[in-house]
Amino acid sequence: MSTEPKRSLNFIEEIIEEDNRTGKWGGRVHTRFPPEPNGYLHIGHAKSICLNFGLAQKYGGKFNLRFDDTNPAKEEQEYVDSIIEDVRWLGADWEDRLLFGSDYFQQMYDYAVQLIKQGQAYVCELSPDEVRDTRGTLTHPGQPSPFRERSVQENLDLFERMRRGEFPDGARTLRAKIDMGHPNMNMRDPVMYRILHASHHRSGEAWCVYPMYDWAHGLEDSVEGITHSICTLEFEAHRPLYDWFLDQLGAYHPQQIEFARLNLTYTVMSKRKLLELVQEGRVRGWDDPRMPTIAGLRRRGYTPEAIREFCNRIGVAKTESTVSIDLLEHCLREDLNRRAPRVMGVLRPLRVVIDNYPEGKVEELEAVNNPEDARMGTRRVPFSRVLYLERDDFMESPPKQFFRLAPGREVRLRYAYFVKCTSVVKDPKTGEVAELHCTYDPATRGGDAPDGRKVKATLHWVSAEHARDAEVRLYDRLFVKEDPEEVEPGQDYKSNLNPDSLDVLSGCKVEPALAGAAPLSRYQFERQGYFCVDPDTAPERLVFNRTVPLRDTWAKIQQKETGRT
Repeated sequence: MSTEPKRSLNFIEEIIEEDNRTGKWGGRVHTRFPPEPNGYLHIGHAKSICLNFGLAQKYGGKFNLRFDDTNPAKEEQEYVDSIIEDVRWLGADWEDRLLFGSDYFQQMYDYAVQLIKQGQAYVCELSPDEVRDTRGTLTHPGQPSPFRERSVQENLDLFERMRRGEFPDGARTLRAKIDMGHPNMNMRDPVMYRILHASHHRSGEAWCVYPMYDWAHGLEDSVEGITHSICTLEFEAHRPLYDWFLDQLGAYHPQQIEFARLNLTYTVMSKRKLLELVQEGRVRGWDDPRMPTIAGLRRRGYTPEAIREFCNRIGVAKTESTVSIDLLEHCLREDLNRRAPRVMGVLRPLRVVIDNYPEGKVEELEAVNNPEDARMGTRRVPFSRVLYLERDDFMESPPKQFFRLAPGREVRLRYAYFVKCTSVVKDPKTGEVAELHCTYDPATRGGDAPDGRKVKATLHWVSAEHARDAEVRLYDRLFVKEDPEEVEPGQDYKSNLNPDSLDVLSGCKVEPALAGAAPLSRYQFERQGYFCVDPDTAPERLVFNRTVPLRDTWAKIQQKETGRT
């Protein structure tokens, strides 16, 4: 029996349970994730995916993956493919319900014709700027279009001619006839269709009029029989418009529920801004490990389990807030601590010669793969006379609190022996330490000294003869401020980009067990952090991304808040 406390219901679950109790939807729960294929998904979308699929899974319902592909000017097949990969990687299952808004283009067009016949839609010749200028303000009503009172027959004829491609882009739109004085600006005769002579990634050249998002979105939910249409808060003001369209059409009416989107420190969550970073070369692409995209997180070494746990912990609310990125990293560390094999890698190698170790001798030492899971077993690590240690693990004149290697000092080598530094070789040109000479105590193999002497540090290492060369990419946060939008006058969020967000280290040394590591495999480099094999890796060129350091800020925050030490 689980000892974990039972989680209370969030407000959406409370709505669903009440609906099920009253039989509102006949016991059905049918959700969807409706991305626009105009960019890659980011961590904010992951929250929506986990929420929508999680609700369907919890209540034995259905989940659709549906693309709102109504704007061919910004949509690409690349984005469709990436979204499918991301949603599947996160663990959501849409079964046979991979759907597209473009599947309903004819049905939406027919619905538009129905509104025209009912006198509730008209063809307008105002330009986009003129439509904007006549919409009014929050305190002043808008001005009716001079084309608002066209006859039904004239509107039907013009709309059909729009469809046939007789007019250029922007020459005419189809607008709903609602109320130019409505307090909700979205209700002031919104545009339903615009002319776009553009090739669609699925329908090709079949259409040159395309539905606006506000017209298509509610209809797609309606056609698919969605019960709970879950959106972020910015769509709350659009709900009356969706309701109006469905009411006038007499169509099936899903229930729209809004929740607060995810805001994360040190991160921008706008696809437009992320696209700018890609197009301007500020990052190496949508899957750059510094990006908050799901593809970027995957390449950096995040697991779907860690992201799902993060989404579970932040919960679902109606109030906007900003979540610390430390919590996301904490969830990742917790997950990788359980599943990532331990290995040894030296990022900034310093050559070490053990003078009293026999030349040509190689020992195979037993190393634990993961102390958190005995089922992961052990591996054999070669040990020889010449090793590499981390350059930062040696100081010639150490301060008082430095317990690692120094002249005359003894330390333990992980899984191996006690070694003592006896001399230092320096580069005659630079004066930099080039090599250390040490002695080892054969009696300390894999354990303590028989005479009871103690050491204060245990260091990782690799055998120079057996080490594999590697490139290691150390990633830091993409922005230097918690809120990248906090800028000086005349600047934008890009002024807060972190110039040190990537440090590429070549000449790193890793143990030979990593020679055949598959792309996206995850490891803990002992004492260094968690690392992931980058897709750039090849048999002759190992490349690792640092996923996250070992230091866990969020855990320290929790300890401080609960009084634990």
